[in-house]
Amino acid sequence: MMNKTNLLNNTFLKPFNKLKKQQNYTVHKQSTNTHKDYLVTVISPVYNGESFLKKSIQSVMDQTIGFQNIEYILVDDCSTDRSKEILLEFQKKYENITVVLLDCNSGSPGLPRNVGVKLATSPYITFLDSDDWLHPNGLQVLYEISESTGDPYVVGRTIKVEKGGTKIIGEHQCCKERRSVSPLSIPHIFHHLGPTARMMRAAFIKEQQIEFPKMKFGEDKQFFIDVLTNCKSISTTTKPIYYVNRLEETKNTRLTNQTNILQKTNYNLQVIHYILNRELDIEIEKMIVNRIYEYDLLRGLFTTPHFQNTKLKLLYYYLFKQIMRTTKKKFAYDFSERFFQPIHKVIYELLREGKYRAVTKLLEWDKSKKVKEIVIKNQKPYIVTPFTEEKYKYISLPVHITFKMHNCEGNMYKLHFQVYGESIHSITDILIRDQKNAHNEYALPVDIKENGEGFIQFNLDLLDRELPPANYSIFVRYNDYMRMNIRQQIKDEIKHRYKNRQFNIYRTNYSNLALKIN
Repeated sequence: MMNKTNLLNNTFLKPFNKLKKQQNYTVHKQSTNTHKDYLVTVISPVYNGESFLKKSIQSVMDQTIGFQNIEYILVDDCSTDRSKEILLEFQKKYENITVVLLDCNSGSPGLPRNVGVKLATSPYITFLDSDDWLHPNGLQVLYEISESTGDPYVVGRTIKVEKGGTKIIGEHQCCKERRSVSPLSIPHIFHHLGPTARMMRAAFIKEQQIEFPKMKFGEDKQFFIDVLTNCKSISTTTKPIYYVNRLEETKNTRLTNQTNILQKTNYNLQVIHYILNRELDIEIEKMIVNRIYEYDLLRGLFTTPHFQNTKLKLLYYYLFKQIMRTTKKKFAYDFSERFFQPIHKVIYELLREGKYRAVTKLLEWDKSKKVKEIVIKNQKPYIVTPFTEEKYKYISLPVHITFKMHNCEGNMYKLHFQVYGESIHSITDILIRDQKNAHNEYALPVDIKENGEGFIQFNLDLLDRELPPANYSIFVRYNDYMRMNIRQQIKDEIKHRYKNRQFNIYRTNYSNLALKIN
């Protein structure tokens, strides 16, 4: 035990090497004219990004707002590949490109971004990582919203690009058009705190003295917590703005993959302590703390491949006990009260009771059991777990939807389903979304009765016009952006041909209702 304790003290409890407070750099810029009226500054930290760097730069050059209206600052963090050479080649060709070369590697994108903010001369700032790219209309969309509202912050849709296709991330902040609303009015606003798809007023950032902290991991989390807690109003849009590159080619250069679980835990705790020291309004503090404990600390430790594959699970449990000890005396509330996923609440309670084998059992079951048994009690749905103890046997769900019947005649499709749970009255629509292409989706109105019966009917001409051939998931959407599949227990497939296209409404391998258009 002494060796294990020393290991944790050396790698977790003590601070990691901090970045240097002062960083020298060289600015390469064609013109010394600082009075050009650029509309927006794009700031890109660069480190060994040669594989996608030209694509990233080209996406800025192709912006519909006009490349001549963009101040483009790229900060190289001592790359060891051809990134620096590529940057200087572009800088020599374009007056609005500024290349900054740091004298020594900072180890984090935070410091390069701070340098970019310091050098920025335009009214607005946005960030772009060097292996990602922007939608052609991205900057124009954000700029026009910012100009029309006067809000210091606007955020749009981020699309993650993977080998298997694309999907939306941080959907809570881009599920609807909002103008000049309190950030705290948006459910789970602190759940996605990366730098993607957002534009900020430069004066706001500088006046509030908001900077990225000197951290190797979690620096964007702390930065955007500061931004959001200082904004009185923000705007959001459903328009696609930013593409996050998660293709295999970027796996080795992603900083998050170069940081181990102990380091990540330490940095997340640093963010927690920072938030507590700010003495925010208690409700705001709860929103932030609950999110970090649920996703970054609890889920980050126990629902990842690191934990699933290791034989040293006791080390993780010991680490979580240390986490609880470091913050135990600082909270006057239960930070798990707003956990987003009901299963996380159960995991947390089991951990507090020291039932570590039960945690392992629950996580293994959750991973292996793709289609879980659901029971309905007093019109409320519950997942049935492998435990016999009543306290942990049933995990409540906010909503559960079961298929009842459907039919298709001519150009009309009709669907009848049943909704259970406390979120019935927050259901807004039916969402049909391409399983591999986040750009292809269509929302349809839905009728939900007081008893939970749901009905939808639509003309196939709508789908014929709006959606290309592909496989689509069918969701019921509630609480603005949350989605639930329609569970179809008995196979009842419809194959319907209309206007030379085949519409198949079928049950997936996971017993969910889906649509295929050929």
